[in-house]
Amino acid sequence: MTTLKAKLKDDLNAAIKERDELRSSTLRLTLTAIQKEEVAGTTKRELSDDEVQKVIAKEAKKRREAADAFTQGGRPESAERERAEGVLLDAYLPQQLTDAELEAVVAGAVEEAKAGGAEGPRAMGAVMKLVNPKVAGRAEGGRVAAVVKRLLAG
Repeated sequence: MTTLKAKLKDDLNAAIKERDELRSSTLRLTLTAIQKEEVAGTTKRELSDDEVQKVIAKEAKKRREAADAFTQGGRPESAERERAEGVLLDAYLPQQLTDAELEAVVAGAVEEAKAGGAEGPRAMGAVMKLVNPKVAGRAEGGRVAAVVKRLLAG
């Protein structure tokens, strides 16, 4: 079984051979971010696939934020490239939850939290603790928090 990091390296080599500049530069930057993460802290270590996925998710999120910033700054070509890089990275991540799926998970957690005595806005932390493990890697934190807030207010 190949690791996610090994797959990224294989895909990078293929992209270089195919002279796919967008794919090769995106994968190169992502592998660099993974290596940085591996040497962060006191001891060098090999990241698990879950940890590699978190790095990829962080990189994809950076691309989306940069694309928004470039769009607002009137630089559509740069925004388009960032978007393309984000889409490329998304292919390595688990399928994202649809809004309806996310809402169903959050609604269940809200009920669970209420059954445990957590009410109103203060229940946010309790609900997030229940939801996060269920949606790990399949929905961005900000998206989850927005749904939790909306359902708690409702």
